[in-house]
Amino acid sequence: MSFIEEFQANVEALPNHLRRKYALLRDLDKSLQGVQLQNLQRCEKEIEEMIQRIKAGNVTPDSSLIKFSDDALDEQKHAMSIADEKVALASQAYDLVDAHIQQLDQYLKKFDEDLRRERDNAVVTGTPATTVENNVKSGRSGEGKGGRKKTRLATAVAATATAAAATPSGMDLDLPVDPNEPTYCFCNQVSYGEMVACDNPNCKIEWFHYGCVGLKEQPKGKWFCADCAGTQKKRKGR
Repeated sequence: MSFIEEFQANVEALPNHLRRKYALLRDLDKSLQGVQLQNLQRCEKEIEEMIQRIKAGNVTPDSSLIKFSDDALDEQKHAMSIADEKVALASQAYDLVDAHIQQLDQYLKKFDEDLRRERDNAVVTGTPATTVENNVKSGRSGEGKGGRKKTRLATAVAATATAAAATPSGMDLDLPVDPNEPTYCFCNQVSYGEMVACDNPNCKIEWFHYGCVGLKEQPKGKWFCADCAGTQKKRKGR
């Protein structure tokens, strides 16, 4: 089984796992909104009654009002516990996606090592290293030798976008960026959206976000980043 087939087998169950977690998130969010609304109405009623008592000159605390306040506090604690459950579920979903991303990174690293090994063997034996190289080009760029200006599949961001679409509105997930996730582009950020690859095989950065390099669509012909474009001009000027 190839590394791609192995990863595909592992990732097939991911959508169902995420759907279950997001369904639970929606249920918790609905429950939380109900508790918050009930507590808000309870507090508004209590405040109104207190105002009326003050206007009537009765400022002595009523035992029923004290119990009313305790009930409101309990409801608020209940709401906080539901919110904690939502955060825990969101973190579990994030960790689940992150584990698959790290696994894919390991597979890609192994694939790069295999490619490098085949190239080294080709130098020794004089045999062209075409098989693995073609596989890499077909996986990373759709046009082969005609330039590598293709869109990169931003796995992590795609998963995040799916999560955002399924997460109830009004829910703010401030989750940390995985320090193990590779960064790209001049902005030194993780992969997201559409990206373009520099056609200089020795480019140190290689992948760039469309917005960071002023692109709105896939460029035609070969494309070089600003650093490599300057190097190309210097070579032509010699």
